[in-house]
Amino acid sequence: MDEYCDVLVVGSGGGALTGAYVAAREGLSVTVLEATDQFGGTTAYSGGGMWFPCNAVLRRAGDDDTIEVARAYFRSVVGERTPHELQDAFLDNGAPLIDYLETDSNLEFQVLPWPDYFGSEKHARPQGRHIVPKPCSAKRLGSLRDALRVPLDAERGEQPPPDKLAGGQALIGRLLTALSEQPGATLHREAPCTDLLVEGGAVVGASTTRGGKPVRIRARRGVLLAAGGFERNAELREQWGVPGDVAGTMGCPGNTGLALRAALAAGASTDLMDQAWWAPGLTHPDGTSTFSLLFSGGIFVDALGERFTNESWPYDRIGRDVLAGIDEGTLHTPFWMIYDDRTGAIPPVGSASVPLAEPGAYEAAGLWHSAGSLSELAGRIGVPADALERTVARFNRMAASGTDEDFHRGDEPYDRAFVEEGGSTLVPIERAPYHAAAFGLSDLGTKGGLRTDGSARVLDAADQPIPGLYAAGNSMAAVSGTTYPAGGNPIGASMVFSYLAARDMAGTGR
Repeated sequence: MDEYCDVLVVGSGGGALTGAYVAAREGLSVTVLEATDQFGGTTAYSGGGMWFPCNAVLRRAGDDDTIEVARAYFRSVVGERTPHELQDAFLDNGAPLIDYLETDSNLEFQVLPWPDYFGSEKHARPQGRHIVPKPCSAKRLGSLRDALRVPLDAERGEQPPPDKLAGGQALIGRLLTALSEQPGATLHREAPCTDLLVEGGAVVGASTTRGGKPVRIRARRGVLLAAGGFERNAELREQWGVPGDVAGTMGCPGNTGLALRAALAAGASTDLMDQAWWAPGLTHPDGTSTFSLLFSGGIFVDALGERFTNESWPYDRIGRDVLAGIDEGTLHTPFWMIYDDRTGAIPPVGSASVPLAEPGAYEAAGLWHSAGSLSELAGRIGVPADALERTVARFNRMAASGTDEDFHRGDEPYDRAFVEEGGSTLVPIERAPYHAAAFGLSDLGTKGGLRTDGSARVLDAADQPIPGLYAAGNSMAAVSGTTYPAGGNPIGASMVFSYLAARDMAGTGR
C-alpha cells in the first residue's frame, strides 16, 4: 500500500462530505477522493434542500409534525418498493443528524417552506419538511474557494462565481470549512477511484491515480462510495435502460459510474438501475435540455396535440408522465409547451437552471415558434391542427371556470406555491401570436445503485453485507424507490446514509 487511513470517502457532494466530516469528528483519519478538479458534485448546482422531518430547525420555527405522521406519508408514497428498514433508517436519523451538525458553528440551517410533492396524500405537509443551509460568505473557504464547483449559471453561462454562497453552494462551502478544521482529514482532487481492493471478501481500500501515477490506499475501517450516479455515461445508461441521454442530465461531469463499476467487481448488488430523478427540460440551441420548473403559464402537448399532464406538478411527476407518453407512443421528444403572447415570446419558465441564449438562436434552431393562429402553429410543430385547437379551447374553458377537470392543476399545495396570492395556475391561451417552445426529458442524476442495509453497508447478491464497503447518495439505490417524495429528499438521504456509514465505521452507530 502507498497510503493508509481509517476511512476512505469517494466523492465530494453533500453526502460524501457529511460522511467525511462525521468520521473525522469521531476521531478517525479520513481521505476524500474527488474524481474531478472541483469539490461539490451535483450538490453544488442544487438548492441545497434537505428533507428531515421533525428536526430542530423546523421545531424552532413552530413545526408540530410528528415522526409517525412523516413515516405514514413516506410509506404511502414509496410503498413497498424499498425495505422498511431502509426507509426507517432515513426517517429516524435526519433529525439526529441535524442535532449533531448544529453543535459545530460552521454548520447553520434555516427553514425554506417547500410543499411535499404528493400533496393529495393524507399526511403530506403543505409547508413541507424542508430546510436549507444559511447563506455564507465565499471568503470563509479561504484557499478552498477556487476548489468549490461553481453553480450552473457560472459553469454553463457567463456569470461570475458568487461572493455569497447560498443553497448547495453554501452546503458544500460550510461542510468543506467544517471538515478542514478536523485533524486527520485529507482531500484530493483529480483522484478517481479506479478499483476497490479486496482481501478475503472484505473491501480494504481502493486504487486511484494522482498526478498520473497509481496510488493504492488502505482503509482500516472502510470505504464509503458517495460519488454520484452514472448519468454522464452514455454506455451505462444504455446498458441499464435509463431513458433520456447525457445531453439532458444535470449531473456533474464526474458522474460516470467509476465507483459503481468498482463495487460491482467486488460483488455488490444493485437495484433501481433504470431510474433517475426526472424533470421536463427546456431544450437549448446547444442540444441540451435542462431541468426546468416554476411555470407561470402554458400547457404541454404530446405528438397528438393533446395535454398529457398537470404542468404545475413537481418536476419528477411531470417527467414520469413524459416517460409514460413515450412508452405509449403518444409522445416523443421534443414535446411542446404552448403559450400565448401575454408576456411575450419567451416561455413562461421561472427557471431553466442555466442562462438562456438569445431568442433568435432558439428560433433558428427550430426550438421556438410563433404564429398568428393555433392552426398555423400546429403546422410548424408537427401536431394535428384540429386537435391543438380543441385542446386549447378546452383548457381555456377550464381556466375560466377555475377547475382543471383533466389533470387537477392547482389542486395541490405545490401547484400553487409559486403563484402570486389570488392568482391561478390556469392561465388561458388566448392572445395572439401564439408560441411553442421545445422541451426534452431532463434528469437530476440516476438514482439506481448499490443495495444497502440500514447502516449503509453494501449488500451482495445473497443480501449479506460486504465487509468494509458502504454507499450513499446516488451511488446507492434510492431509499425512495421509484418516487420523489419531497424536495430535499436526494440530498437529505445522501447525508443521512453517509452519517450512518461513518458512525458504523467509528463504532458509534445505531
